[in-house]
Amino acid sequence: MMEKREYEIFARKYRPKTFEEVVGQNHVVQTLVNALRKGKIGQAYLFSGMRGVGKTTVARILAKALNCVHGPTPTPCNECEFCQAIANDQAIDVLEIDGAASRKVDEAREIREGLKYRPLHSRYKVVIIDEVHMLTPEAFATLLKILEEPPAKTVFIFATTEAHKVPKTIISRCQHFEFKRISHKDIVKHLEYIAREEGLSISREGLYLIAEAAEGSLRDAESILDKAAAFSGEKISDDDLKVLLGTVSQSLLFEVSRVIFAGQAGEVFSLVDKLVESGYELVTFYHQLIHHFRKILLAKTMPNFRDIIPVNEEEYQQYLQE
Repeated sequence: MMEKREYEIFARKYRPKTFEEVVGQNHVVQTLVNALRKGKIGQAYLFSGMRGVGKTTVARILAKALNCVHGPTPTPCNECEFCQAIANDQAIDVLEIDGAASRKVDEAREIREGLKYRPLHSRYKVVIIDEVHMLTPEAFATLLKILEEPPAKTVFIFATTEAHKVPKTIISRCQHFEFKRISHKDIVKHLEYIAREEGLSISREGLYLIAEAAEGSLRDAESILDKAAAFSGEKISDDDLKVLLGTVSQSLLFEVSRVIFAGQAGEVFSLVDKLVESGYELVTFYHQLIHHFRKILLAKTMPNFRDIIPVNEEEYQQYLQE
């Protein structure tokens, strides 16, 4: 009997394998590509930014670029034994560490001991520490000593969602790249590509709903689309998405804005009660209300705000009227 193939989640299946595939971080990609072309390889890099914007993905691509059989190269082949080993988390000379789990100074010292030796199998030894800000002060002190006298043919890549917690002494020894939140436009474009590849039917308005909910995280957007496909099947309706995301109905949002414009403060309390009774999260409602007022502002100031925010004809006319 044929073995059933294990399901691969979208975030993993469509994870970029080359610099060209990285979404929304052109400033980072261009700098790294140019540095690789000129052979200007740094000793340590710090990648900072919110979750799900490509920090560890770019770190792994950089590891492949340094160790590819054709490298160092800005275009790793993804076919040679080195690229394949890194892609499958089997590379002896590429060490990935979770800063939250490896906080102790003893573990940092073990890293230092291991770095005394040159790469065993690859061109470069690459040490990737995710959530590096979680290390203890003692571990940072040990790490600083390593960076002060860096071992040959070793590259450090630190990733963090909270760069302000990383000691300045560490930052000063790194090339610091700040990863941006992914724009709604870039998220929608990427989700359209996944939908085509997976044979999913979803409206542009639906994709924008996902992009709004993801709040700049491409990984979150991919996970929501994955969840929606599991919930609805190949045809994902806007109504199904709104149920899945806990989206407040447009009629209720318009009711709130009309009450506010009319200065009827007392009416707001009954609307809040209605929201709570309906099971909506008030924080989620607050975010959606901000987007709602943004659409009203765009409707007032732009000839056609649908160029920026996709809405159906009925909603568009409602916003114009409001």
